[in-house]
Formats: sequence, structure tokens, C-alpha cells
Amino acid sequence: MKKVELVEAIAENAGLTKSDATKALDAFIAVVTETLAKGDKIPLVGFGTFAVSKRAAREGRNPRTGETVKIAARNAVTFKPGSALKDAVN
Repeated sequence: MKKVELVEAIAENAGLTKSDATKALDAFIAVVTETLAKGDKIPLVGFGTFAVSKRAAREGRNPRTGETVKIAARNAVTFKPGSALKDAVN
């Protein structure tokens, strides 16, 4: 599903205009981004939890040359689905 299709579905389900649904989706994305950038997690009961996990620095290999490459430490965004979402999908 593309963003345009998501906006249309939100507008239809919530009884909003497409413009209002776009603003709501953009606001949601902005808030999630800001919150995760601060290192906080976002639990949405019944849906799931967005969080940040720290990945340690490590050594990897270039598959083409076999040369050892250092991979820097970084933060990764994770999503753990809630039981209601898991049940709905299965």
C-alpha cells in the first residue's frame, strides 16, 4: 500500500477529507520520528511498539573481495507487533 492509498483509506474510515487525512498521517509520522530520535519508545496498545535499539560496532566482510570492513555503531528502529495485530493477521 502506498501513502496515497493509505491516506484514502484513512479518509474513508475516519470520515475525513483527503487533505485532513494527509495532515493527520504527516503529523503522526513527524511525532513518531521525533520521539524515536530522542530514544523514547511508542507503545500503541493492541497495535504494537515502536522503539530504538542500539547496534554495536562490528566487523564485516566485503563479499566481493573478502576484505574486512568496520561497520560503525548505529541506532535501528524496531517494531514489535501487539497481540491484537498478530491475531488479526493470522
